[in-house]
Amino acid sequence: MAPEKSQQSWRYCGGQIKLWREEAQISRQALADEAGYDYEYVKSMECGRRRPTLRLLQVADQLCGARGKLLAGYEFLKPERYLSYAEDYVQYEAEAVVLSSYQPLLIPGLLQTEETIRAYLSTHFPPLDDELLEERVAGRLERQSLLEQRSRSFNFVIGELALRNQVGGVEAHRKQLHRLLDVGRARNVTVQVLTFAGAGPELDGPFVLLETAEHDTLVYEEGQATARLYADPDKVSTVVQRYAMILRKALSLDESARFIEKLAEELCPLS
Repeated sequence: MAPEKSQQSWRYCGGQIKLWREEAQISRQALADEAGYDYEYVKSMECGRRRPTLRLLQVADQLCGARGKLLAGYEFLKPERYLSYAEDYVQYEAEAVVLSSYQPLLIPGLLQTEETIRAYLSTHFPPLDDELLEERVAGRLERQSLLEQRSRSFNFVIGELALRNQVGGVEAHRKQLHRLLDVGRARNVTVQVLTFAGAGPELDGPFVLLETAEHDTLVYEEGQATARLYADPDKVSTVVQRYAMILRKALSLDESARFIEKLAEELCPLS
């Protein structure tokens, strides 16, 4: 769900499109046909349920003779690069001196190739429109520049399932595995594999530990439609202890690299 401020912008801009369209005596179907959209899709944008796209604004502005007045609203409709509930996390991530991530099901965003990012985001439901998808891809790629800051430490424990799941197809997954190997060679990055290991704290779900420059520790946990970032000492201590247990069960750095290399080799050869 979009933040309230964004929804207000959607409703206002959509209402302006409708007013200009009705004054120009242009039907919604005619606008939809000209823009190449479905009738209901245009209706949802006019009603503020969806973000009016640049394409719709361009077509409506021309058809209705708005002379740029509708297009001017686009500045207030630019899609957010990050989910609203992740914005605080992204700010802390950018400043953390140590980041320790455990992800059992997905390749961590900081390590994803562009092909993997697109494969994940393309299956988002409800579907993202093209403009929002491109903005989210750009945002995730931009975050990856943090890994180049050698004075900061990044530690990743990735579950075996995430490494075996061929997101985006065989060739895209092969590139993803090689990306993990390449990044893991940096002196400030560690990549470890947690193989299928039965019951344990790893089954409680993913999380990220962030150590600030003041050496405070925060925990970030993300779910289907929400997330939480907290610094309560008791809760943080619990997650730190779980992470320590997970590290004990994970393969060593060398073993992890060999495991990933073997998975890449086992993929079907290029045709």
